[in-house]
Amino acid sequence: MERRLAAVLAADVASYSRLMGANEEGTLARLKAVRKALVDPTIISHRGRIVKTTGDGMLVEFASAVDAVRSSLEVQRGMAAQNATLPKDQRMEFRIGIHVGDIIIDDNDIFGDGVNIAARLEGIAEPGGVCISNDTYRQIRGKVEIGWDDLGPQTLKNIAEPMQAWRVQLRGQAVAKPQPGSPAQQAPLELPDNPSIAVLPFQNMSGDPEQEYFADGMVEDIITGLSRSKSLFVIARNSTFTYKGRAIDIKQIGRELGVRYVLEGSVRKVGNKARITGQLIEAATGMHLWADRFDGQLDDIFELQDRITTSVIGSILPQVERAEIERAQRKPTESLQAYDYYLRALAASYRYRREANLEVMELTRAANRADPGFALAFALAAFSLSSRKAFGWSTNPAADISETRELSAKAVERDKDDARVLAMAGFPLAYVAGEVERAAALVNQAIQIDPNLALARIWMGWINVYQGEHKLAIEQLEMAQRLNPLDPRRYVTWTAMAYAYFLSDQYEQACRLAGMATQQQPNYLAGLRIMMACHAVSGRLDEAREVCTVVMQIDPIQRVSRDKAWAPFRAPDLQKLREAYRAAGMPE
Repeated sequence: MERRLAAVLAADVASYSRLMGANEEGTLARLKAVRKALVDPTIISHRGRIVKTTGDGMLVEFASAVDAVRSSLEVQRGMAAQNATLPKDQRMEFRIGIHVGDIIIDDNDIFGDGVNIAARLEGIAEPGGVCISNDTYRQIRGKVEIGWDDLGPQTLKNIAEPMQAWRVQLRGQAVAKPQPGSPAQQAPLELPDNPSIAVLPFQNMSGDPEQEYFADGMVEDIITGLSRSKSLFVIARNSTFTYKGRAIDIKQIGRELGVRYVLEGSVRKVGNKARITGQLIEAATGMHLWADRFDGQLDDIFELQDRITTSVIGSILPQVERAEIERAQRKPTESLQAYDYYLRALAASYRYRREANLEVMELTRAANRADPGFALAFALAAFSLSSRKAFGWSTNPAADISETRELSAKAVERDKDDARVLAMAGFPLAYVAGEVERAAALVNQAIQIDPNLALARIWMGWINVYQGEHKLAIEQLEMAQRLNPLDPRRYVTWTAMAYAYFLSDQYEQACRLAGMATQQQPNYLAGLRIMMACHAVSGRLDEAREVCTVVMQIDPIQRVSRDKAWAPFRAPDLQKLREAYRAAGMPE
């Protein structure tokens, strides 16, 4: 089987069943005529290959994203002209989705994520519209003269991670509808009392897409260095990385994230040399407060990061305590090879797929072979086991519990002063191993060290839920949302809040949050279970049973008697959840 990178276009006819029901022969004849006169010639003229057709749909491969997009626009404009004189109920309108990605060619057919994502984007496109992925947008930006609406992260069916999507601005289309919890639905966030900053993804200037992990890792470490200053309010990485690859006004970012300052820059890695540039901007005015360039050997990469962190803190807080800056400059490892493995593992950890989870384990083991004292690598490995449990990837839960305890112990033994280590090593002890009190102590210590670490707030919120401290849980989770307002995995926070409100007998709030969580991630079992419980206790038994059916389809072995294995809730809370699950129809 052959693999290659391609632009994949998926298209189908909107409301095809309705058109066929009204006039089968006429609809088929019209579709054939439209394809012969407009669609097929347009695709061929833009060097596209029609891979296959399926009734009202088609799959097309292009070597160029620009060709794919121009072809789709020509088709949609042609169809709009033909439909102009027809009654609305007789119009034939295509929906088109385009993604640039890796595909597998087998017997002239194509398969893989590139195809799956294109098909899912077509599913969220409007009739007569075109929806493209962020990878496609980066390829065609500035090369196709038409406007695009940024739809933000979209949850696509059977695609593990939310994907940023763009919608073409064609005349006559409605304004794009924002997703629940998106910035478009929210008022501008108030500025915190402390000086606040967001660090945007740095541009990879190396000319090698494989070096993206390196540029992203630089930003992650700079965020960590800044967040250790208790005098600063620092936005979490997951929120700032939603802007990756997007051309967005700094003032808009300031409003959406509620920050006074924005740091942006670039990374160029050539051989054993690295160049990092950075510029600090006041969001409200767009004024550049500081800019600099840092050159050095890769062996000195931590020194380059330290210089950037110190310069930024010095520009924002002239009176900041020197001790805070010095604490931000601690090296996680002396081994550049171990650090490189860790950055690759960190990049894989954000993909939330079974194969990526295995890759994290392999890379963190390699990092610790290169440096047995590298605490962060042990902590990331432990944390990946909690992801394995949450998404149902575990094949040996007992072995995962034992490995979680071992990895967490090694991480904490090697570094008790790094908030990331304590948070990533701590939470799995509660969620995977059931050691809630020990986990609470470690994650609380992480928050004391780094109050800006949003992940620590999220995991502390979950741990508070397990402990029955529901009010404290809500406080921690609300703080996490403020630190990470655009988190692509907000459904994790919303689900924890839903449990906290449910177990506090505040069912309306719980149901609202569970609905937001399941809308963003329809296959998240924890979110579905709390939604099912909310419906059951509110007397909406038909809706509870519908959700239960979905849960059993995703995981047929779900049972009321197995709920203790899902999460370490207190006995009274566990009993309340069990009664709701039974009422919803979950098997005993």
